[in-house]
Amino acid sequence: MARQDRLRRISQAHDRRRQGRGIRLWRKLAIWVLYPRTDRGFWYGFAIDVLWPVLMAVARWDFRGGDRIPTKGGALLAVNHLSHVDPIVLVAYTLAQGRVPRFLAMKELWGQTVVGAPLRGGRHIPVDRGKSGIEAYRAAVEAVQRGEVVVVYPEGGFATHSDGWPRAARTGIARMALETGAPVIPVAQWGSNHLLPPTSSRPTLVPRPTLRVLAGPPVALDDLREGRIGRTAMHEATERIMGRITEQLAVLRGEEPPARPEPHEQPVQAGDLQPPAVS
Repeated sequence: MARQDRLRRISQAHDRRRQGRGIRLWRKLAIWVLYPRTDRGFWYGFAIDVLWPVLMAVARWDFRGGDRIPTKGGALLAVNHLSHVDPIVLVAYTLAQGRVPRFLAMKELWGQTVVGAPLRGGRHIPVDRGKSGIEAYRAAVEAVQRGEVVVVYPEGGFATHSDGWPRAARTGIARMALETGAPVIPVAQWGSNHLLPPTSSRPTLVPRPTLRVLAGPPVALDDLREGRIGRTAMHEATERIMGRITEQLAVLRGEEPPARPEPHEQPVQAGDLQPPAVS
C-alpha cells in the first residue's frame, strides 16, 4: 500500500502544473518504476512494459484528476472514444494511480496472435457482437463486484469523421452501475486522435502530440437506484454519465460543447453492451 501511495503522490503532483503542460520525464520514469507489476497476467504485463516507453517517446502526457480513481474496490471508468490508441493511453493513466484496468473487447480479438494473448491473460472481458451480450454484461458485473476497475466506452466506438465531442451512448454502463452500486468515474481524453487520427493507419509524430486525460468526481446515481431499475432510469443515468464526460472534455479542449440533443427512450439492446472495435 505504501508503494501505491507513493505512486499516486508522484502522479497527482502533476495537477499543480499549468494545464496543457506535459508530465516531466523524471515523473514518468518514477511512475514506470512504481506502477503495479502483479495481477496483470504475463502477456498483458509484457505488452504494458513494452508500450510504456514507446508512448513516453512519441507523445507528451498531461494526466490529471487521478485522485478520483479509487485506491481500491470496484469502479467503472466511463471514457470518450477517439482513436485506436485510446486503450493504451487509459492503461497508462490508470496504472499511474496504482490500478490495473480491465477492458471489454470484441470476442474475435481473442483469437488474434498479437492482441489475443494480452486479452486472454489480462482478465479482460470478451463480447460476442452476434449474441445478446448478456454473458459479457455478467462478466463485467462480476469483475466490478470482485474489486476490478473496468473501462467502458459508452459510445461503443468512434467515428472516422467527427468533431470529437461525445456521440450518442449505449446504456450498458448505466445498467452495470445501477446494479452494482459501483462508482462511475467520468474520464475525458484528448490528443489520442492527434497521435493516431481515426482516418490514418500511421501515427503523427511531428509535432509531438500531447495526450491529455482528465477524470471528474463520480457521477451521482444513487437516486436512480431506488426501486425498480427500468428503462427510464438507465437512460437518465446514461445522460448524466455522458454529460459529465462532455464537461471534462470541454475543460481539456477549452471550448464550449455543442448543445446535446434531447434524450429519447429506446429499448435496451445487445448493442448497448458492445465495446469499441479495439480495446
